[in-house]
Amino acid sequence: MDNVAIVVEDLEAAIAFFVELGMDVEGRASIEGDFADRTVGLHGVRSDIAMMRTPDGHGRLELTKYHAPAAVGPDPGAVPPNTRGWHRVMFAVEDIDDVVARLRGHGAELVGDLVRYEDTYRLCYLRGPEGIVVALAEQLG
Repeated sequence: MDNVAIVVEDLEAAIAFFVELGMDVEGRASIEGDFADRTVGLHGVRSDIAMMRTPDGHGRLELTKYHAPAAVGPDPGAVPPNTRGWHRVMFAVEDIDDVVARLRGHGAELVGDLVRYEDTYRLCYLRGPEGIVVALAEQLG
């Protein structure tokens, strides 16, 4: 897998959220033209993207802000976790309490509770900017 794309309205807020999670901005670009229209099957595409890389260098997220045509769909903040389609991205973290506290500074809220799974993990789901759901997992022991 090369990357997962997430369409957002506020690109800067999404970048700040994922930087706080430990990701680095690998690059930014403005995308438009015939190749973009033909690739995504839309006409008149104008978008800005930020490619984010995980600290280990193995995973990437592409954050995309469409200027034209405008993004469509339901309010992701109102979508429950059991909705069909893209669900969440999980990140392994060292100190889940610290990460949750830092992400709350960017507007993140727990979807449920921070829980312990057997003697293996502490886990939680957070809803970040624009309803983006991320899961955090801290391995125990």
